[in-house]
Amino acid sequence: MQDIIVTPRRKSRPIQVGNVTVGGDAPIAVQSMTNTLTTDIDATVAQIHRLAEAGADIVRVSVPDPDSAAAMPEILAQTGVPLIADIHFSYKMALTSLEAGVHGLRLNPGNIGSRDRVERVVKAAGERGISIRIGVNAGSLEKELNEKYGEPCADAMVESAINHIRILEDMNFHDIKVSLKASNIPMTVTAYRKLARLVDYPLHLGITESGSRFGGTVKSSIGLGLLLADGIGDTIRVSLAAEPEEEVKVGFEILKSLGLRHRGINLIACPSCARQKFNVIDTVAELEQRLAHIHENMDVAVIGCVVNGPGEVREVDVGITGGYPVHMMYLDGEKSDRVKNVDMVDQLVEEVERRAVIIRQQEEKTKGSEQI
Repeated sequence: MQDIIVTPRRKSRPIQVGNVTVGGDAPIAVQSMTNTLTTDIDATVAQIHRLAEAGADIVRVSVPDPDSAAAMPEILAQTGVPLIADIHFSYKMALTSLEAGVHGLRLNPGNIGSRDRVERVVKAAGERGISIRIGVNAGSLEKELNEKYGEPCADAMVESAINHIRILEDMNFHDIKVSLKASNIPMTVTAYRKLARLVDYPLHLGITESGSRFGGTVKSSIGLGLLLADGIGDTIRVSLAAEPEEEVKVGFEILKSLGLRHRGINLIACPSCARQKFNVIDTVAELEQRLAHIHENMDVAVIGCVVNGPGEVREVDVGITGGYPVHMMYLDGEKSDRVKNVDMVDQLVEEVERRAVIIRQQEEKTKGSEQI
């Protein structure tokens, strides 16, 4: 299949979040955030494990109070994915989180008090090699910027980011990434484009408070897609009023659709019509559920009839086209077996799982060779 045309990736300086590199030539990282009470250690750990299983490279955890900070050492001890402590206003929570061993901080240095307090946090982060994300949000811009511009806007967001960046740079701290989030797509996209021309720090993309699973997915796909297609973005978080695992799934689908990262099944399906020879909608829903555990990259096509079917399945790893009274399965673009309706989903799943095992074995063999 031909590559999708995407502007070459913007050059940014790489930083580390635990064992994950953000920026530079590293893959675009997918993030999410826990929505459990951080003080509920069991629930938080369980959710982090689910996020890691869904593919999250990095997970953010809110640390709003001393009890939440006190829970972080145990949460860190029971999880393996890099964790970022989300800090608002309290430099003490930042210091406690760093002492606990978090892999990153999300804070705005101008919001945590005097220069002395900021210096203490920056010094502690620098000594541990911990990066800081400056998170600018249109809904919480500084009072003076709202007064200057009259209302939240892209220029106000960029100015806020630059002001916070300068605070850290003045302290000789450069392990920085930046986000400029709003629920308004044009404002967000304009802000990121402006800042991308001014600094070389990695950018964390997101459309904040984007809405429900359906509406938020649409808004995030448009906003993040515009920026990613411009070559802007080093890590993303899709914000949904849904379970955090859904954010990760949508994030990977966005990257996958632009050819920027591949994880799991790329399921190609027709919208269905009167020509379909099996129930495409139900079949796709069942396949999505039964193939959710597959992490290996594979293209699978489900086409309801033979009008466009043979052309579509010629380009995929595994495909099915609807026929009468049986359907045709394709492997690597070639006709393989005639399949009865009752057996179709089982045979598709079996073939995908078989290929996933082969891909996994090949990857493990390659890794083993590289380590010799």
